[in-house]
Amino acid sequence: MSVQKIAVAVIHGMGSGDPDVDEGKLEKPEYFSKLSRQIIERFAQQLGISPEESESRLVFEYIYWAPLLQPEQQELWDKVKGENLRFEWLRFFFINVLGDTIAYQVTSERDRRLYDGIHGRVAQSLRTLAEKAGPTAPLCTIAHSLGTVIASNYFYDLQEFTRTRGSKVLMPESVRNQMGNTPLERGETLTLFYSLGSPIALWSLHQKFDRPIQVPAKPLTNYHPNLVGEWVNFYDPNDIISYPLKSLSPEYEKVVTTDWPVNVGNLLTSWNPLSHVAYWSDNFITGAIAEALASTWKVVNLDSFTAIAQ
Repeated sequence: MSVQKIAVAVIHGMGSGDPDVDEGKLEKPEYFSKLSRQIIERFAQQLGISPEESESRLVFEYIYWAPLLQPEQQELWDKVKGENLRFEWLRFFFINVLGDTIAYQVTSERDRRLYDGIHGRVAQSLRTLAEKAGPTAPLCTIAHSLGTVIASNYFYDLQEFTRTRGSKVLMPESVRNQMGNTPLERGETLTLFYSLGSPIALWSLHQKFDRPIQVPAKPLTNYHPNLVGEWVNFYDPNDIISYPLKSLSPEYEKVVTTDWPVNVGNLLTSWNPLSHVAYWSDNFITGAIAEALASTWKVVNLDSFTAIAQ
């Protein structure tokens, strides 16, 4: 019998997209490579196997949504640059960073194009994970910055879509066309959620954020009855974009397993807001994620082998 793989979805945040990446021949950015490499190595240590064998048990999918927003941001920059503006480099940074946030959150019925386009990209990636890891593979989602908002919105819409028996407003046809019908793609195997440098607290007054997504997903027990999931929110107190989540409401207090303060970055960035971009390669974070992935892998595969033995 083949072993059950674990699906790992990685969603980048605002300003994290690499403009040099060609979607047709996606070359993973360095921060994704560091994250996946560190997790694979620590996962291997936890299970006492080689990194090569570890790679066969974890399936990573990088959800790259930045290209959907970059053309409009570049068009805006081309219009305003050179108009005797000071701090052009900083202005360009803000257009890329804050522009991502503003453009994504335009969710009126008149213009949901970017919101639905990004969610379509998530749906495509989950379909790929289901094909590579298996239709009922436990799903681990690792998201950074605005990526945590995208993940929260996507799984919220998915869970509400199921609860309301098919609201086309939550999951429009353009998104549903990218989805298959496996438990993983329906969000039913969502087991682990790691939010890094999350600004979800800043959205907490928005109606979609008055209650959190369910982690683990309620239907998970239908496929892996002995799995215990978790939502760990890593935040650096020096990072002005990220905040703890458990204190937002009784619902968040119940669903979020832990708000974990960390100190990410190096001598130049760990003590200031630049720490926001340093979560990806932090040894403590990748170690904690790898440990949970190893525990998850052992539980689901022990269940499988026990069922066969019986």
